[in-house]
Amino acid sequence: MRKIIHIDMDAFFAAVEQRDNPSLRGRAIAVGHNGRRGVVSTASYEARPFGVRSALPSVTAKRLCPELIFVEPRFEAYKAVSEQIRAIFHQYTDLVEPLSLDEAFLDVSHHPSATIVAQEIKRKIFETTSLTASAGVSTNKMLAKIASDYRKPDGLFVIPPEDIESFVAQLPIEKFFGIGEVTAAKMHRLGIRTGADLREWSREALIREFGKAGELYYGYARGEDRREVTPNRVRKSLGAEITFIDDIDNFADLLEELAAVRDEVWSRVKRHEFYGKTVVLKVKFSDFHQITRSKTLLTVIESYDTLQTVSNELLESINLENQKVRLLGLTIGNTPEPCAESIQLQFDFDNL
Repeated sequence: MRKIIHIDMDAFFAAVEQRDNPSLRGRAIAVGHNGRRGVVSTASYEARPFGVRSALPSVTAKRLCPELIFVEPRFEAYKAVSEQIRAIFHQYTDLVEPLSLDEAFLDVSHHPSATIVAQEIKRKIFETTSLTASAGVSTNKMLAKIASDYRKPDGLFVIPPEDIESFVAQLPIEKFFGIGEVTAAKMHRLGIRTGADLREWSREALIREFGKAGELYYGYARGEDRREVTPNRVRKSLGAEITFIDDIDNFADLLEELAAVRDEVWSRVKRHEFYGKTVVLKVKFSDFHQITRSKTLLTVIESYDTLQTVSNELLESINLENQKVRLLGLTIGNTPEPCAESIQLQFDFDNL
């Protein structure tokens, strides 16, 4: 039986800023740009009770928490700390699969006790960086990921084999790894609210309702996840997109909205240490038809200015005459294909 640990740093970017600047300790801070189209990258735990969270528009965050302090991101500092943390991981196993700068899966099946390993890793991270991490321990990636979020911050939660069935049965469907708001809402409409509800559905019925993901959900309901920890996982692309509250037909407004998407993409590029050569712009119109435009450079995109130039050129290449736009998406990849791993940013500008 496998022993998997998921380590997730607590409010990583914000924690580094509070560590390095004592005046920020104990205060509500957000790492991100404090502009009209800025987006929160990470919020400190002091800010979270106000509803401030990652991917929230900065203006909304400030309205929710008037005392919020914005800090410009310092990705080189975060990367340096991440390298320290990964060095600790490799003291215990070569099977380390980083998901981003601040989290990773570890396969420690060869160790007598995964729980003791997780405790030691948490202790060494704190001794080395003065930062806390939360750890989840179980028999597969799905359960370990859920467990790491169970007692944040500075938590350690173990789901042993004998408790998996009862734990999964009582788990709200929103807590399952990979089930987002849209899927959870659909499940609620179908009467699926917990793991026990999900287990009542057959594999065929889940595939019929959710496509290929239904196969995963069938396993999740039984605490099963056969994915292995993959040290050399290759990321093909990443991106972000915005759906507008009101459709837009003004080019200047679209350029401004594109800047917000681009800021989020660049933040993810730095967070995931991913660099590609291809930029893909997706535009969905008010009648729901969509088009993409892409450009592949000779070298990887290493600066924000390059991404800005290329993305603006792609938008300018599209004939927007007599058309209203409801969604803009931007992707950086290694191939000229649209990104399958985008995050959705829903900006409710009417309520800012």
